[in-house]
Amino acid sequence: MKRRLALAALLIPILIVGVLAARRLATRESSSVVVPDASSLSFAGPPSTPLAKTEVGAHGGTLVLSTIADPKSFNPVLAKETSTTAITGLIFEGLTRTNGVTTDVEPNLAESWDVDKEGITWTFHLLEDVVWSDGEPFTADDVVFTFNRLIFNDEIPSSARDIFTIDGKRFEVSKIDEHAVKFVLPQRYAPFLRMMGQEILPKHRLEKVVDEGKFNFHWTLDTPPEEVVGTGPFVLDKYLPGQRVVLKRNSRYWRKDAEGQRLPYLDGVMYLVVQNIDLAALKFQEGEIDYFGMRGRDYPRLKPKEKEGNFTVYKLGPGMGSSFLVLNQNPLTDEESGDPFVDPVKLSWFTNLAFRRAVAHATDKESMIDIVMNGLGYPQHSPMTVSEGYFFNPNVRVYEYDPEKAKKILAEAGFVDRDGDGIVEDPQGDVVEFVLFTNSGNDVRVEIAEMLRKDLEDIGMKVHFSQVEFNKMVEKLDSGKGWDAIIIGLTGGIEPHNGANVWRSSGQLHMWYPRQEEPATEWERRVDEIFLLGVQELDRAKRKELYDEWQALVAEQLPFVYTVTNETLLAVRNKFGNLHPTVYGGAFHNIEELFIK
Repeated sequence: MKRRLALAALLIPILIVGVLAARRLATRESSSVVVPDASSLSFAGPPSTPLAKTEVGAHGGTLVLSTIADPKSFNPVLAKETSTTAITGLIFEGLTRTNGVTTDVEPNLAESWDVDKEGITWTFHLLEDVVWSDGEPFTADDVVFTFNRLIFNDEIPSSARDIFTIDGKRFEVSKIDEHAVKFVLPQRYAPFLRMMGQEILPKHRLEKVVDEGKFNFHWTLDTPPEEVVGTGPFVLDKYLPGQRVVLKRNSRYWRKDAEGQRLPYLDGVMYLVVQNIDLAALKFQEGEIDYFGMRGRDYPRLKPKEKEGNFTVYKLGPGMGSSFLVLNQNPLTDEESGDPFVDPVKLSWFTNLAFRRAVAHATDKESMIDIVMNGLGYPQHSPMTVSEGYFFNPNVRVYEYDPEKAKKILAEAGFVDRDGDGIVEDPQGDVVEFVLFTNSGNDVRVEIAEMLRKDLEDIGMKVHFSQVEFNKMVEKLDSGKGWDAIIIGLTGGIEPHNGANVWRSSGQLHMWYPRQEEPATEWERRVDEIFLLGVQELDRAKRKELYDEWQALVAEQLPFVYTVTNETLLAVRNKFGNLHPTVYGGAFHNIEELFIK
């Protein structure tokens, strides 16, 4: 997913996949980085033959979308969830961006770059005519500030720090002049150019806030819209909690079309906050919103109505991203209350690999696909899907659905029904009973959770299912306490290192036991090594060997019990010019170029 993985509110196509992938996310190592010749590592200018034809459009109109969760803030550095990044991805930009069709790295706020032949020292030459949405010039100071004062600030819990740290060492970022920045890397860093899609934030607006130690509470939902300043195609206009988020055209946006018109063409983007996916489907059919990330069950109903409803359904292939059950393995104790983050009895179950393997064998993925997804889905077994391309490893351990085998694994580990009530007890006689959460409003995920609850009941586990609002669930995960088990998902992407914030043991989103001071297990230690070696390895085939091992380890050790991934199904109004949907880019990867026909 992407520059770094984010928690996904939905198990169906979501805007974040498209907009962020194409606008600012690094997702595949550049072949140019492999070449030791410094001249081959330089870049100046866009691709000569774009695969998708771009028309000159006209200004006007609003793109209306929906979201089942309000944003948590408007602060992209702190964001870990798609409910926030879907908004901030339209407001902020990076030095590079990734083309949503070709997946090639393209210049963005940096018009060109070069690097020494060792691949260590990079110089980015910035555009000289970019201004922030408040009219202040964009300069090298903003880039240096973003990295040195925000991302590399230990007082700020940024997931990006996991991405931009190699073996505990950080990049040296310095200003050469007003429009040139130098990055000195501690070691070679294979996906570096793509990672430069990292959002750049305004020094003139935030330096004082950081100095006063208030950044972690800045750009909240109560912030006046004009205070949220970016260089992207849109700016925040208004936010009405529980109702809508409105963005308007950034009149100072720097990009222009072939005839010199300033982009974007659209006057604005509006997100309607809806209670659930069914309501979003209804609003799409009634013409209130322009896009609907479809579920499998929606396909037979909406596909025949394309002409009548003046929309097109795009069936693009297996989705990126993942959906899984995570069990809380956090052994820490709350410093204030003295209470353990997880009941020690439950912790002993969740940290037991046999227990997790029994859960995996009890998970009926084919029924989830048939019943919940109308057959339009795919079983998932590891962190990547086939749509995520070259680094996907198809040869990982698969846990076939086999309840009897699950019961046998439990029994061999001492989990048996000693009193004949249908519920197993652990070796100490404690009843296996816990609470499973997922987010409300997402009926696909809710139904999968209900099916999994029943699957686990069939092998003797007593599972209480509860729904919570998405952002509250994210808070539980982030705190590490107040939950036993959660079904959630992550955005995906074709560059494995984008998941360093999840897979490194010290990562902010290493959700079964986050922010470890030392790896809790040997397999986690090996994954740490893989991500350290993989990010430095410039030979693509050798990188694949490493990331194949990572996926195999995850499938063996089951920190996540994977469920299913969706067919990418998008329904979009037939009103937009320059619309070129892809699995990778989604529907709106080139949102600044979209126009109302």
